[in-house]
Amino acid sequence: MKFAIIILESASDFASRQNERAPAYWEAWKAYMAALNEAGIPNGGAALQAPETATVVRVADGRRLVQDGPYADTKEQLGGFLTIDVPDLDQALHWAALCPAASSGAVEVRPVLPMM
Repeated sequence: MKFAIIILESASDFASRQNERAPAYWEAWKAYMAALNEAGIPNGGAALQAPETATVVRVADGRRLVQDGPYADTKEQLGGFLTIDVPDLDQALHWAALCPAASSGAVEVRPVLPMM
């Protein structure tokens, strides 16, 4: 089964990508990805730029409306995502708990909807 590992990070987590904590931040991610690969778990995904780089698009009454910055004003923002292919939800939850973001932010696990 394919699952999305949705990474929700705080402003502090985003800052850790570029400040004095950057080496530890990126080493944790490299180790996590290596563990997935060593376990033979097919995966993909991407890290995202900081929320302030976002642009939100809506269409209302046939008109395109564009808003700079993130849509949600929340403590945590979407930092990236992974897709993993594992036998069941228990395995997806196991790998989500090992994700570096789980210790400082939140990690949402969601089944991927098969496309026709």
